[in-house]
Amino acid sequence: MTKRTNEIHQFDKNDIEILTQQPLYHGFFKMVKYAFKHKLFNGGWSDTIEREVFERGHAVAVLLFDPKLDEFVMIEQIRIGALPTTESPWLLEVVAGVIDEGETPENVCRREAEEEAGVAITKLTKALSYLSSPGGTTERIHIFVGQVDASQAEGVHGLDYEGEDILVHRVKTDLALSWIAQEKIDNAATLIALQWFAMNKTTILETWNNE
Repeated sequence: MTKRTNEIHQFDKNDIEILTQQPLYHGFFKMVKYAFKHKLFNGGWSDTIEREVFERGHAVAVLLFDPKLDEFVMIEQIRIGALPTTESPWLLEVVAGVIDEGETPENVCRREAEEEAGVAITKLTKALSYLSSPGGTTERIHIFVGQVDASQAEGVHGLDYEGEDILVHRVKTDLALSWIAQEKIDNAATLIALQWFAMNKTTILETWNNE
């Protein structure tokens, strides 16, 4: 029977019992096998469920925007995970990076903007955060919008020891947003950041103008 309610969450962390956590792999990323039980909507508890979970930490993605030129600074790099389903695994993206231990998401935004795009963030606004694929990974991504001087953005960047080869692009706002409908941008963080920006551009500019 369908239950009508204004409450989104029926349960919390106390309604899950973790039975075992078995490490399966620990390299650049980790894989852990969970065995757990959880409370059921109709009462009682589930049988034991086993799931392999990909654990890569958490990350930020920052959409770099120049309000004076009305341009985004975006990057292009190879993503091997895109190979099976795209004509080209070189994707147009927002700047992003993993949050290392002891770092704040804001610090990661500023560090990655310089490493991947060669620009400095002068103002930074938190947009939202989301779970990238909670059926199989613990990763949560924090989305930001950062003000930059797009005239300084050019060339190829990245860290050699991480094998990065990152090309910088300057893209007019309207053009980037049109690429969503054309499916030229198809990675989640970039899509979400651009859509959030389109919904909140006026508010962002008002906030930055008042800072």
